[in-house]
Amino acid sequence: MTRAVKIFWKVFLIGFLVIVLMITLISVGLFGKMPSLAQLENPSITLASEVLGDDGTLLGKYYKEKGNRSFVGYKDISKHVVDALVATEDERFYDHSGIDGKSLARAIFYMGKEGGGSTITQQLALNMFDERAENKITRLIQKLKENIIAVKLERNFTKQEILALYLNTVSFSDNVYGIRNASRTFFSKEPDRLNVEEAAVLIGMLKATGTYNPRTNYKASFERRNTVLDQMTRNNYLSEAQGTSLKKDPIKLNYKKLNENNGIAPYFLDVIRDDLKKWCSEHKKPDGDNYDIYEDGLHVYTTINPRMQLYAEEAVAKHLPVLQRALASQRSLKNDNVWKGHENVLESNMRNSDRWRNLKAEGLSDEQIKKSFRTKVRMKVFAWNSKREKDTIMSPLDSIKYHREMLQTAFMVTDPMSGQVKAWVGGIDFKNYKYDHVNLKTKRQVGSSIKPFLYALAIEEYGFTPETMCEATQQYFPGSGYVPAKPNPKVSGTRTMATGLAYSINEVAAYIIKQTTPKRFAEFLHQINIPTKVTPYPSISLGTCELSLYEMMWGYSMFPTGGFSIKPVYITRIEDKNGNVLARFDTERKEVISAASAYTMARMMQGPVDFGTAAGLRGRLGVAEMGGKTGTTNDNSDAWFFGYTPQLLAGVWIGCDDRFIRLEGGLGYGGAAARPIWEAFYAKAFADKTLGLDRQAKFVRPESLRNESYYDMGNLIEQTPPPGAEGADVGGGDAAAYLDKPDTQNIPTESKEAMEEQKVLKEATSTKNQIPKDSILPDEQKKKKGFFRRLFGKKENKE
Repeated sequence: MTRAVKIFWKVFLIGFLVIVLMITLISVGLFGKMPSLAQLENPSITLASEVLGDDGTLLGKYYKEKGNRSFVGYKDISKHVVDALVATEDERFYDHSGIDGKSLARAIFYMGKEGGGSTITQQLALNMFDERAENKITRLIQKLKENIIAVKLERNFTKQEILALYLNTVSFSDNVYGIRNASRTFFSKEPDRLNVEEAAVLIGMLKATGTYNPRTNYKASFERRNTVLDQMTRNNYLSEAQGTSLKKDPIKLNYKKLNENNGIAPYFLDVIRDDLKKWCSEHKKPDGDNYDIYEDGLHVYTTINPRMQLYAEEAVAKHLPVLQRALASQRSLKNDNVWKGHENVLESNMRNSDRWRNLKAEGLSDEQIKKSFRTKVRMKVFAWNSKREKDTIMSPLDSIKYHREMLQTAFMVTDPMSGQVKAWVGGIDFKNYKYDHVNLKTKRQVGSSIKPFLYALAIEEYGFTPETMCEATQQYFPGSGYVPAKPNPKVSGTRTMATGLAYSINEVAAYIIKQTTPKRFAEFLHQINIPTKVTPYPSISLGTCELSLYEMMWGYSMFPTGGFSIKPVYITRIEDKNGNVLARFDTERKEVISAASAYTMARMMQGPVDFGTAAGLRGRLGVAEMGGKTGTTNDNSDAWFFGYTPQLLAGVWIGCDDRFIRLEGGLGYGGAAARPIWEAFYAKAFADKTLGLDRQAKFVRPESLRNESYYDMGNLIEQTPPPGAEGADVGGGDAAAYLDKPDTQNIPTESKEAMEEQKVLKEATSTKNQIPKDSILPDEQKKKKGFFRRLFGKKENKE
């Protein structure tokens, strides 16, 4: 044996031993922790949590940037996607065991100039367990780790499972992760429906997601797609004729990217995010860590009905522009007098803005920053038009005024019997106004909408009936003074209790609370589950206390349910990524008044919608029985309307975030400002036969009242409104008087576009949102031997 040969074998053996030693040291974790066998068999892939409506429709997701992915099994991925991936990224995928010897040798010989040597399995190892290192030495060690992990993956998963895992972890253009999200985003379809050309476009992105983005770089994406088609032809997945024909077709996108601003019911999604975070902080996974809504792929099933949600948003979008025009035309807003004495509000908004913080960070003084706020610039602002925005030129200070002068709203719909929330509109535009006005913490003066609670107490405990005669005069309370504070000379004498409620006569409410006492009424509000502690002043009979729409809906639930207070609930269950139920949420019911009192109130509350402050409402809707009540606070700062049928309960609030900005005149009353939204929603809901609402449904009359002649409310309520009653807007006019305006018919809602996308994705129900246990994680992990033979040798196809 020559000296040269000896040196060769010596170098070879030393190099071989060094490689073996390196592999051994890496395997034991000397150069960083390696995933355990348990981690390999149950890979932790960051998954977005999905929120679903009551029919399985995807409402939205919670995710961090790289967590915006939804898992899908191999059987739910188009064959064309798999073929395109293998043909382009790893031609010998079915023949190697994690490492392709030929590709690896080529990559080393040509120093990567003729393509990389990573297999799909190696790329999966990098995607699942590490971030690509920048340092060359670190990258070399990382590459060896990838090889070891790749071999372990091949030993524990079938080829189909590896392909599914890869396609669920890989990133596509526009920060879209996973094949399901990519398919939904770029083509608005599920991944099992992708055709050859669409599959080629998506797989083509993988080489460089920015360069080959079909939305922003069509030409490059088109050429890359054709390269993928060529590869599919070369590897016999397509015939020459098919490949040639398909390469001529243009790329046809149907692009819709779901984000926090354009999901269905965006205010609702934002509110329950906090609830879910709290739940996750209190519940642990089997590994001992807390659940994470951004990473663990939870499925949150809610009570929201997408169709009702759409109708609710449409009702708001049709009526609010009318009110906004009226508000904007008021002199105090036109000449800016409305801001006199409230400069502190503007100052606070300036200082809390991103613009102020950024300029402060640049070293500008307060005076310099304030000067910049008075300089006109080009900007986009919210507007009630087809785009829900407009381009304009105004100063940042004027833009603050503009946005603060927008009327806001809160609208909530529930099934009164179950308490399930069916629609939730927390404001006029989530993109521009994130503050939610429905939830428990957002409180406003409730005005006369509180009166049904007072009347219910009087009937339940003090022997009042709808025909009880009540003093309609100002009442004096020692230590507190007169209620109402200002005497109304137009109202005097006595009125039936039913008349007092129908026309919302403040003097009657003051008389009733004098009989019940303010202390007992405050206790009663707590008794019917109003969480806010109400101070027992006599004026609470007129709604001077501040409560949330959520609380008011909770309180009103006792009327159509026979006396049961039912807490609004909006989550039914939470499942993990595999479909295992982690939590269920049941309805909380508590009997707070008798069935007889509840039925009496339900019938008496028909007065406002027949004759009183919302006159004609029941007739216009063609409903057999319903109840309702308007509410208006001092100077029209808040307008309310609550109404219910036996099957549905809904409440509306209208007002500006700054209470000194308000509608003037009759248009600011609850019957004119809030009621039309309620009416427009109910009209659409009744017209939709799929919702199963019955116009002829009636409230259940309790047995104790069945054998008694009952009150004829028409005879108990005065047909002519008493002068000076809250109902200066009596009758309110037909909804069409407010809604059928040419410029309010084509304003899109925030949920509409998302719902149109869901029509295509309707089959994305709970079963498709689960990871198929038999398609990703095998029951028996396959163990294979022969490391070095498997490294470069051919083996049978595991499919």
